[in-house]
Amino acid sequence: MNGEIAAITMAARPKVAAAAVKDAAITALIAFGLFFLLVGLRTDVGPSGGLVLRQRWGEVAILVVLAFFGRLGLLTWRGLRGEAKPATAARTEALRKAGRLVAPVFILLAVALPFIPGTGRYELDLGILVLTYVMLGWGLNIVVGLAGLLDLGYVAFYAVGAYSYALLATTFGLSFWICLPLAGILAAFWGVLLGFPVLRLRGDYLAIVTLAFGEIIRVVLINWASLTGGPNGITGIPRPTFFGLPFNMSGDPGSFAGFFGLEPSPVHRVIFLYYLILALALLTNWVSIRLRRQPLGRAWEALREDEIACRALGINVTTTKLTAFALGAMFAGFAGSFFATRQGFISPESFTFIESAIILAIVVLGGMGSQIGIAIAALVMIGGFEIFRDLDEWRMLVFGGAMVLIMVVRPRGLVGSRTPTVALGTRRAIGAEHVAEGRG
Repeated sequence: MNGEIAAITMAARPKVAAAAVKDAAITALIAFGLFFLLVGLRTDVGPSGGLVLRQRWGEVAILVVLAFFGRLGLLTWRGLRGEAKPATAARTEALRKAGRLVAPVFILLAVALPFIPGTGRYELDLGILVLTYVMLGWGLNIVVGLAGLLDLGYVAFYAVGAYSYALLATTFGLSFWICLPLAGILAAFWGVLLGFPVLRLRGDYLAIVTLAFGEIIRVVLINWASLTGGPNGITGIPRPTFFGLPFNMSGDPGSFAGFFGLEPSPVHRVIFLYYLILALALLTNWVSIRLRRQPLGRAWEALREDEIACRALGINVTTTKLTAFALGAMFAGFAGSFFATRQGFISPESFTFIESAIILAIVVLGGMGSQIGIAIAALVMIGGFEIFRDLDEWRMLVFGGAMVLIMVVRPRGLVGSRTPTVALGTRRAIGAEHVAEGRG
């Protein structure tokens, strides 16, 4: 019997190999259709100042070959691996325990970064950028990861926070510490306004409406020039101070350097901004974790798993959705106000759809509902891809390829387990076999 099975398997291998080659050839053909115009033809400025058409068929050939062998390698790897076995609950529990050790290490490294030898202005600016996206990812995680509401217009609340701070600070002369909570409150108010029209929507319809909301906010910022400055944006946004001590180069007793007896340096303000966004990100994380253990957080998770069952349990779905939108928007408003004070200038070009897509990709790739997974995804996607900055237009191609690879290898994200906040008896993590695609 075993011999017959082996013979059948040997006879089927050539057919499987032929099917894999055919699949890879189709992939290469599709890649050629995509890259024929996107990569093969490019307009450049000629010597006379006019546009000339430059052909790049060598690059197209390289991309097509990579697509062919990449698809062939993926099919071969799947064939050798066999049917993928989902992670067991024991393995998921081990990963959760490892995460408890990884999180404190990351926090210690983040706190010590400005004092690590070799850390300069570039590393600090990159750390500020990464932490900003970590905070935005944790804020969106409340809406998408915990409540299960697909939001494609999250950048709108980011923009509301930034413009709220800029307008309040430049018009009324309010300090950063007063404008910060006001910007969060205004962003939360707009989150509630978005939540009311989408109470009855789910899935793709909800995503379309939130996407439209983000575009509406951007168009309003562009066209309401009397208030927002239109495409020119707002300049001269005040910088934050250290309890009233400005970060200037004068060195007088009223400045930060003069008060503490330090040599005036522009790095002082950068370090202060770094610790400020670190504190805001940790605050977002702490509030999210605390709320997740409260009845409100458990209502979010119930809504994510099954809205009909959630209603049957007597949970007020309207309040649950609105609180998720409001709290997620509030943290985006905090991040937006920090972005405005850090840049000193904002314009609608900083709040396009690609920002919402990047933040959502961080949440999905990190693992929806996973705080540590989102932090790792932000570090890899925002900080790690700085290595490829010299690749110019090829950088986004590497970015997209890495996202596809992660989704193939880890379809539920880097940390894709779910641990219930309430358990009867022994508390156990939920393995991937119980939250397979389309079921959890």
